[in-house]
Amino acid sequence: MPRTVEIDHIRNIGIMAHIDAGKTTTTERILFYTGVLHKMGEVHEGTAYTDYMEQERERGITITSAAVTCHWHEYTINIIDTPGHVDFTAEVQRSLRVLDGAIALFCAVAGVEPQSETVWHQANQYHVPRIAFVNKMDRIGANFWRVLEMMRNRLGARPVAVQIPIGAEDRFQGAVDLLEMKAVVFDGPDSEKYKVIELEQVEGGMRQEAEAKRQVLIEAVAEYDDALLEHYLAGEHIPADMLRKAVRSATLHLKLTPVLCGSAFKNKGVQQLLDGVVDYLPSPLDAGFVHGHDVKNPERDDTRPPKDEAPFAALAFKVITDSFVGRLTFIRIYSGHLRVGEQVLNVGNDKKERVGKILRMSANKREELAEAFAGDIVAIPALRFTRTGDTLCDARQPILLENIHFAEPVINQSIEARTLADQDKLTESLHRLSEEDPTFRFHTDAETGQTIISGVGELHLEILADRLKREFGVPVKVGKPQVAYRETVSSTARAQGEFTRSNAGKNQFGQVTLEVGPNESGKGVEFSNELAPDALPEPYVQSVEKGAIEALKVGPVAGYPMIDVRVVLVNAVYHEEDATETAYAVSASIAARDAARHAAPILMEPVFKVEVVTPEEYVGEVIADLSTRMGRVEGIQTRDILQVVTAMVPLSQLFGYVTQLRSLTQGRGSYTMQFERYEPAVQRR
Repeated sequence: MPRTVEIDHIRNIGIMAHIDAGKTTTTERILFYTGVLHKMGEVHEGTAYTDYMEQERERGITITSAAVTCHWHEYTINIIDTPGHVDFTAEVQRSLRVLDGAIALFCAVAGVEPQSETVWHQANQYHVPRIAFVNKMDRIGANFWRVLEMMRNRLGARPVAVQIPIGAEDRFQGAVDLLEMKAVVFDGPDSEKYKVIELEQVEGGMRQEAEAKRQVLIEAVAEYDDALLEHYLAGEHIPADMLRKAVRSATLHLKLTPVLCGSAFKNKGVQQLLDGVVDYLPSPLDAGFVHGHDVKNPERDDTRPPKDEAPFAALAFKVITDSFVGRLTFIRIYSGHLRVGEQVLNVGNDKKERVGKILRMSANKREELAEAFAGDIVAIPALRFTRTGDTLCDARQPILLENIHFAEPVINQSIEARTLADQDKLTESLHRLSEEDPTFRFHTDAETGQTIISGVGELHLEILADRLKREFGVPVKVGKPQVAYRETVSSTARAQGEFTRSNAGKNQFGQVTLEVGPNESGKGVEFSNELAPDALPEPYVQSVEKGAIEALKVGPVAGYPMIDVRVVLVNAVYHEEDATETAYAVSASIAARDAARHAAPILMEPVFKVEVVTPEEYVGEVIADLSTRMGRVEGIQTRDILQVVTAMVPLSQLFGYVTQLRSLTQGRGSYTMQFERYEPAVQRR
């Protein structure tokens, strides 16, 4: 079956922003204007199409990224509406990994907020071209130009306005298209219609301001387009098509970010935003070759072109449990095509998977396809071995695509089923949730026998406990949140480990000397070998590494995993006739534990960057309260009539902070927090 939409007419995009900037509302309007919906849902009414989970509808927030397909003119747009809450950053991260472009949404009042920064830097990491949409232009305090300034200062971005607003707050009427030099004015009872008029017809006149801003746009783009620069230096008029092409090229090369404006809730600017997606964001063809590694030689790079006739290669970026079809794996196809009934290779675990169905998902609705092509984002049910980040490809020409790396959990809670009969069901359900969510872990505490769940925030674990009850039918009791501490060493020490055993006439011997010392922050546990190449065969060196790293998963201070530790193999005794891999792994484990005990081990705790937004009269009380929580205030900024206090605070001191902040500020203060780093734990009385 031939493809129905050419690959250069496909746009795979995400909508990313801080919580409450209007991502889901914008998605609803896009789906309405592209004909997917006949009635717009509202987040505050719990009727949003992409917020289909019960928890999302109740809380008015997005928890899981929802994929939906729509059509604008002759283009197909695959949209992923991502969460804005910091506890669900992993959803944004895995979406950005497989998207070609993104819409960065900013509130015209609040501007660039903490989670906006996080997702922006994640998009930088994956080299995702973006356009920006300044939303809520009709709100009191809306300021389009301040948002652009904040993008420059806080994101290091190079925003260029391709539209400028006509009015603001309750006088926001429309926008001027700086490429066509026409005004778009919104009309109708709900502003769902618009008309294009000359600038002279705009009340108050916009010609002079628009020409000045168009000049700024041309100068910014001319740096990256020689043909346009020649026209500009010759004093010639720059046609709209030439300028559009130059803006697109600069956007695709991550040189500039085109900025549009509107108010999604009031239906203003959404059609123009769709035009911007088509005009400035890349198709899979523009995104180019996907890079990976040769399976037989991981050091050697390999690539695949975005062509249907190329060998099949796809990345599994999300696993969910669907109540109708069971386990669903979302994949992004980078090259080749996939038919129902075909077998594909999961490269990571060298397992074959059969494709029984191919589904195009629209939030929680499904459409069956016979075939999928390069550039498509589809879901496949019942893949047995595939996990988030796995590569699926043609078994005859395998390639290993880059995996997705996620944040480590920082909060623990004990959990148990309310009845003994549900205990096995709880374990099975936790397994399924951990397959869906790479930032969720669980284990059984060897000393207490309790099941411990780990996540990235209080809300994260609260939602998961709620899902256990509603989706999996397992009512649970959860303990109070506990901090996931870590341990490290503050000095260097050496220790020798030896393992000797005789069993059934067979001797086993291994002896190693390891040096354990501090490593750079964020590096984790790293192993290096300083022995001469012939001192110890490579299989035994690998056993030493495995044994040492396994031993440091339990620290000497309080049994927490160790981080930022460097382990060096400095000496080994090798008897060829008695050497076994087990003996060297055990001797390394003994040496690593002993060295860690003598290397001044310390307890480390997660520290969060907290931003508190409060009216000026409560700043003193907020700072005093943060100080009692061992917080370090790093700055105070003014945002209109509000003050923004930034501080570094240990996670252990932030439980229940939302209630205290509301009390201090009479309900007018709010805060956001995001994990910053681990620091030595401070002893508190």
